[in-house]
Amino acid sequence: MLFNSINFFIFLPIVLLFYWFVTKRNLKAQNLLLLVSSYFFYACWDWRFLFLLIFSTLLDYFTGLKMSDSQNRLMKRFWFWISVTINLSFLGVFKYYNFFADSFADALRQIGFHINPWTLKLILPVGISFYTFHGLSYVIDIYNDKIKAEKNFIDYSVFVSFFPLLVAGPIERATHLLPQIQKKRTFDYSKSVDGLKQILWGLFKKIVIADQCAEYANIIFSNSENFSGSTYFLGALFFTFQIYGDFSGYSDIALGTARLFGIELLRNFAFPYFSRDISEFWRRWHISLSTWFRDYLYIPLGGSKVGIWGKVRNTFIIFLVSGFWHGANWTFIIWGLLNAIYIMPSIVLGTNRNNLEIVAKGKHLPTISEFLSILLTFILTVFAWIFFRSENVKLAFYYISQIFSPSVFKAPYFPGIGYILPLMFFLFLFVLIEWIGREQQFAIATFGNKCPRFLRWIFYYLIILSLFYFADSNQQFIYFQF
Repeated sequence: MLFNSINFFIFLPIVLLFYWFVTKRNLKAQNLLLLVSSYFFYACWDWRFLFLLIFSTLLDYFTGLKMSDSQNRLMKRFWFWISVTINLSFLGVFKYYNFFADSFADALRQIGFHINPWTLKLILPVGISFYTFHGLSYVIDIYNDKIKAEKNFIDYSVFVSFFPLLVAGPIERATHLLPQIQKKRTFDYSKSVDGLKQILWGLFKKIVIADQCAEYANIIFSNSENFSGSTYFLGALFFTFQIYGDFSGYSDIALGTARLFGIELLRNFAFPYFSRDISEFWRRWHISLSTWFRDYLYIPLGGSKVGIWGKVRNTFIIFLVSGFWHGANWTFIIWGLLNAIYIMPSIVLGTNRNNLEIVAKGKHLPTISEFLSILLTFILTVFAWIFFRSENVKLAFYYISQIFSPSVFKAPYFPGIGYILPLMFFLFLFVLIEWIGREQQFAIATFGNKCPRFLRWIFYYLIILSLFYFADSNQQFIYFQF
């Protein structure tokens, strides 16, 4: 069930109606309704994988209880590794087995041995990386005595499978979400309005920006031997806006939907394309994953408390694992490696925390220096996304080589280029609104508040009209494959 589908906009009001009016603010009934609704939501993708989600939930629930009840560290460690091993095994089989099998066979071919690897014809369960990381953070926190095991199975299951975040995050922590699940929730009109606005902006990002950019990015990336260097660069730009509009749009819809239920999820994006360096970009892009790797991998490795070579090692490990998390393809690993190289100067020089505040805070425009820093960071990001989007490494290098060919000075051209003017207009409008609203939780949180009410409603209706105008694409969210 896609967030940008008719089915979801039938499903959501029905659940909200039962949640606020039928359960009569009974916390147990509300949580049970959320769990049943979440399982139904997930089963709409493929009901068979619902059993995998339930098994993963049961595994972490019972191992969490066993860890809390353990009288000695040895037994606690035993149950901890049971959970981690089984979780990562499921993730490894479904997501990475074929990658390792094919890579091993390719390595043997390089030294003269030819084998046909045995591969599995498996469908990747949607959201497996996200709900696996939910469970892992929970058992790790119990193991480190940061939290106590949750005894209420319904409450814990809602934490893992709450449908707004189930298939593509944000990756929640038990310390943040479980207390909200266990606390009585009352309807808050202002929060609900805020949630609806965030949903509206998320839909605009997905349908008007991401899906339209995807149409042209797909044409260029799928026929990359036929175009000029300028067209290749235009395709990379389209994908850059596609992946941001798609993923941050999903996150906006998820956060807005959760707010309708009186629940606040972790923020996942904070205007990353306005970053002045790569360190700032990664503090603003997919925040829940970046902080997950920071807390559960980077800091346990020693973090920044080690020597300079230790910092370099830890940074490369984090970005390589991040690339691998995104998918079983060497393109993702190179994408992670490239970002590690980008960020390395700031790690070595100790400037990685220079830009903690949003750019030009309290001002209308950035300084020339800030603008050039944003532009450089954006261009570096665009080139990294080429590896992320390409089907294989060979095509990625070919794509980049063509950008640096003399044909980059030719006017871009591809079939259908005459129809991109409306998209370019919406991209300009999108960047402008994001810039104006960059100090808020999402771009239109307070947009137009100083204007007369009728002008604000005109603005919202124009967004809604644009959604209906472009709604025929209905493409799946990119991060569902991860």
